[in-house]
Amino acid sequence: MTSRTGFFVLSAALLVVAAMCVLEGVQLIATGEPLGIGLGVCAFVIPGIGVWFLRQTVRFGRASERLARELEAEGGLPVDELRRTGGGRIDRASADEVFTRRKAEAEAAPQDWRVWFRLAVAYADAGDTPRARKAMQHAIRLNPVS
Repeated sequence: MTSRTGFFVLSAALLVVAAMCVLEGVQLIATGEPLGIGLGVCAFVIPGIGVWFLRQTVRFGRASERLARELEAEGGLPVDELRRTGGGRIDRASADEVFTRRKAEAEAAPQDWRVWFRLAVAYADAGDTPRARKAMQHAIRLNPVS
């Protein structure tokens, strides 16, 4: 199963569970009991938070894909120049070399979304997912189409 398929399956499951929670919340509020009303309100709030996170994730993914397509059209996508181990894993020293170069490019042109996109890829290759996400979010903010 590809990651995209897995994402859609989990998203559909989240939406089904959210709908079930809302229906249970309605039934709890209908009891008229203070405890039931309180639990019913929570049954509305918690799925709302989950759906909000899902929406943010979808928006991030679409914006990232849009930047990748734009960069590909310009011929500026980063080339995979990483060395691999015998098992196919990225060599850590190779990832660090590329990361150092990408970081220097981002420091030299801090307002160019393209270098931040490539830095995000380098962070991801180095295994630093939180920083990769932040760098990609910065690239999205810098892109004039965003």
